[in-house]
Formats: sequence, C-alpha cells, structure tokens
Amino acid sequence: WKEKRPLPLPLPPQECILSGIMSVNGKKVLHMDRNPYYGGESASITPLEDLYKRFKIPGAPPASMGRGRDWNVDLIPKFLMANGQLVKMLLFTEVTRYLDFKVNEGSFFYKGGKIYKVPSTEAEALASSLMGLFGKRRFRKFLIYVANFDEKDPRTFEGIDPKKTSMREVYKKFDLGQDVIDFTGHALALYRTDDYLDQPCCETINRIKLYSESLRHKNDIYGED
Repeated sequence: WKEKRPLPLPLPPQECILSGIMSVNGKKVLHMDRNPYYGGESASITPLEDLYKRFKIPGAPPASMGRGRDWNVDLIPKFLMANGQLVKMLLFTEVTRYLDFKVNEGSFFYKGGKIYKVPSTEAEALASSLMGLFGKRRFRKFLIYVANFDEKDPRTFEGIDPKKTSMREVYKKFDLGQDVIDFTGHALALYRTDDYLDQPCCETINRIKLYSESLRHKNDIYGED
C-alpha cells in the first residue's frame, strides 16, 4: 500500500470495534484473520454447519433445525450495559441497522428456596420482599447515594474517600446486611468474587450506578425513552 491505512491484527473485540469506527469515518481497513470468519474469539458463527465443524460435531445439523444460514451463534454471549461506552460506540458504527439487542429485565437472587428480583432503584428497594422494612430503607438510602455519586464532585462523597475507603466500609456506613451485600456486589456490580470488598470503593460505586442507569435507559438503544 502506498497510503497509510489501518491494519488490525488479529481481531479480538477491541480491534473489531476500532475497525468499525474507522470505517464509519471513511478509513480503509484491511482485515486479516487466521479464522474463516470475522470476529476472533468473540465471533458469531454462521451458518450452523460451520459451528458443527468448529466443535467437531459429526454429521450435519438435523432438518428440524431449519436453514443453516438462519443461525448466528455467539461463541461468547455479550452482556452490554445500555448506558455504557461500548453501546455508544456500537451505535456510532450503526450496527443497529442489522443487529437486535435483547433487553435484560434485571437480575435475580436465590434465597431460602425462592427467586427474587434484585432491586436496582429506590422504588424497587421499597417494594422488594428480599428485605425487611428497615433493610429496605437502608438499601434505598444506599441507592440514592450511588445515584448522586460523582467522583469529580467531592460534595457527593458524604465523608467517603472514593480512592481510599473500601467497599466493605461503605456497606458498613449504610448498615447493609450480608444478603444485601451479596446481591449488590454480584448482581449489580457484577463481580464474580468478593475481592472487591477490600479495594477502594470508587469503581464499585460506578459499576452499580452504571447498572441502575442502564436498566432505566434500556430502551434508549432503539431511540425510545
């Protein structure tokens, strides 16, 4: 090539998104991939026959599964925050012209043999049967704090140092019970372990805030309010 043109190699999710953004901006992008499909390890495989080949499933898909090209199977299912940066980048690349997003209605928590919807707003906190009356009020107060939190505005800290105060100390400040701590950390902040408890609280608060805002703005992807 005589001109300088972007050449992403290989094609993990970051490079796929980056190449899409550059294409939208009129750049010419050359894709080179070791796989016969686009998207690297995060690809969606189509037709169905190719998925069978990838996982070495003998034979062809049964006729009852319909046409192979009607299938588009994610190798890694994607869970995106409606109010997050990734969705904003995808909207910029206009992928919504040929992609649909399935809206997640919320997270659920198993307790005492029952399944409960995890409250993510002040109103849901008061209506939830996950907690007793006083627990609801404490959790509602916590969610209001999270909603108002702005790491660039010290007036919203209320005595908490986002860079030093641990999340364990934040939970203690709001007197939250262990069940509430469990579903807050794992269902709202989406942590897989409890390591975050002893780390500075800023990231966790922002993760909880992003989750709550995403549920509120989930229809914005399609231009609805």
